Amino acid sequence: MYTFFICLLVLVVGYYFYSRYVERVFGADPTRETPAVAMADGVDYIGLPWWRIFLIQFLNIAGLGPIFGAIAGAMWGPVAFLWIVLGSLIGGGVHDYFSGMLSVRNKGKSLPEMTGKYLGEGSRKFTMVFTVTVLILVGAVFIAGPAKLMSDLTLGDSGINSMFTIQFWTLLILAYYILATMLPIDKIIGKLYPIFGLALLLMAILVFVTILFHEVEIPELTMATLTNMHHGGSDFPIFPMLFITIACGAVSGFHATQSPIMARCIKNEKQGRRIFYGAMITEAVVAMIWAAVSMSFFGGVSQLNEIMVAENGNAAFVVNAVSSGLLGGIGIVLVTLGVVVAPITSGDTAFRGARIIIADFFNWEQKKLVPRILTSIPLLAIGYSLTLMDFSVLWRYFAWANQTIAAITLWMVTVYLLQENKNYWVALVPAMFMTAVSVSYIMVAPEGFQLPITISVWGGIIAAFAVFALLFKTRRYAIGTSAKVPYNKPG
Repeated sequence: MYTFFICLLVLVVGYYFYSRYVERVFGADPTRETPAVAMADGVDYIGLPWWRIFLIQFLNIAGLGPIFGAIAGAMWGPVAFLWIVLGSLIGGGVHDYFSGMLSVRNKGKSLPEMTGKYLGEGSRKFTMVFTVTVLILVGAVFIAGPAKLMSDLTLGDSGINSMFTIQFWTLLILAYYILATMLPIDKIIGKLYPIFGLALLLMAILVFVTILFHEVEIPELTMATLTNMHHGGSDFPIFPMLFITIACGAVSGFHATQSPIMARCIKNEKQGRRIFYGAMITEAVVAMIWAAVSMSFFGGVSQLNEIMVAENGNAAFVVNAVSSGLLGGIGIVLVTLGVVVAPITSGDTAFRGARIIIADFFNWEQKKLVPRILTSIPLLAIGYSLTLMDFSVLWRYFAWANQTIAAITLWMVTVYLLQENKNYWVALVPAMFMTAVSVSYIMVAPEGFQLPITISVWGGIIAAFAVFALLFKTRRYAIGTSAKVPYNKPG
């Protein structure tokens, strides 16, 4: 258990020191007017208390990610601890902080608009299409998944309660999404999400406390365990598979689509460190807890692998077994809340994020209700239509797309820091690493090119250095220049 507590300590101490350094690199200015104040519109630009924004941000970026992802990642063994700690501190925290704060500095603009400003118009168009596609997929999955679960819980498709079918719950969730996507952020999201965020934290804290009082032996990270313990062996190499599997809790591109939503609510730039970096580290702590308990609850990593194979990779089974086994009735209630509410809250903010991205791209005003309806309904209609067909093949690309967005975001941050003559290494190192991960994965993965692992890894490394060379050799982003790249929006 020493490894577990050391990792938690490193997360806390690392946050205290490194996040402050990153904040100094950015140059947070408490006297600078934020979009929440300067552009208040009563819909998306609304100033909220920092603690409320923190809990909303935590719930938005987390959902079930740091639970399900950590459980799946735990199949590789204690090496997962290293990725959660180092990934969140050096990569995820930097990624989330800058994607949020650059949005604050750019009038609350969404990710594609920021990539357009710092990486060029082509990047803007590509990122818009790419991120909106990913967000619609997330929204569709988080309509279908909770609807199926609620139908099972209410015996809707068993013939006992014929009213509560999957279709009934699908339409009910969709109706909620319509409201949450279009209503002012302080109405539903601002009021309910802090409560749900606290519930998700409480669930992790209770599991953590029970670990302390039960005879749970968490594997230690030693030279003997610093190896691939996944049942798939060489078919599931640590690099890049682990770094794709554990995204939320380490580095996740999805966060960059959510941070601008909260960037429109911050009233002081000094709040950004606690909100964006703090929510990322909090998510990492949750991931650490679930990774640790997953490796120990069933007797060890090999037993966890056996369970996951028997359950066809269904991490929800592990969550249910752990929660009910350690927490009893309270655990069952929290599991139901978690596996139903958490994905729904990720789904509605995914659609809200997509609405904001589309509106920013076409420069559509969103203060009035009619423009929000016209922007939202097509997105929600596409999401609903996906629930009526088998889009599992398309969904298989989500993990890769998610980390590709992370790499794009980190390159954008690198360029910004270069232009401002600031320490770009804080973003460059994780940008190169995530590029190598993303490219290696799509080259080796079953849904990718299925190339040998050695070729794939070298392909990822070469791709990372190729982007690095292109960035530093292009006159537009030459080292030492402080010239800003002009960005002329179409129209």
